[in-house]
Amino acid sequence: MAKDLKRSLTIEGHRTSLSLEPEFWEALQTAALKRKMTAASLVAEIDQARGERNLSSAVRVWLLKQASAHQ
Repeated sequence: MAKDLKRSLTIEGHRTSLSLEPEFWEALQTAALKRKMTAASLVAEIDQARGERNLSSAVRVWLLKQASAHQ
């Protein structure tokens, strides 16, 4: 089983780390490309709407909802 990958991103002018499984990083990159934006910009959008959820979980849930909406 693949380990989580931790990457640093700049969101709203500050650095943050995000830990996701490789499959979620790939899905995030694909979603960002489809929207013609960077992964960091997409994560910033998700961050603004995440409420109390931690950022990694918010990204996973957002990607799950996107996948479910396109089935």
